[in-house]
Amino acid sequence: MIAADGEGASKLLECTVSGAKDVPTAKIVAKSVICSSLLKAAMFGADANWGRVLCAIGYSGADVDIEKIDVAFSSAKGTVSVCKQGSGIDFSEEKAKEILLEKEIGIEIQLNAGTAKAVAWGCDLTYDYVKINGDYRS
Repeated sequence: MIAADGEGASKLLECTVSGAKDVPTAKIVAKSVICSSLLKAAMFGADANWGRVLCAIGYSGADVDIEKIDVAFSSAKGTVSVCKQGSGIDFSEEKAKEILLEKEIGIEIQLNAGTAKAVAWGCDLTYDYVKINGDYRS
């Protein structure tokens, strides 16, 4: 509830990382993705930009094999796979947009390296979020 109630947020994001070699790796990847400003902006714009997910995983510092990673986005409207084995795959942009326009979005990452799992929560990065947090002094 805290993540969904961020100032100006319009969407709750839940990043689930599965198939990690250990729990610390799963946590690092989930946290890096959910904290990525580029990913948060893409979710605000309902853009199924899987490259931003892989980018966030890359700068997480986690020891993962990029060529094994699968990525999907999900919501109450369904699930769309967008990346298999570290590469983009054909998917319906229309279906992806329908999924990403929902208020709760899942970012599903499969590392295909083990059995460990972790989940992290955050919110999208909206115009209002930036305005609210840039307009006051603390």
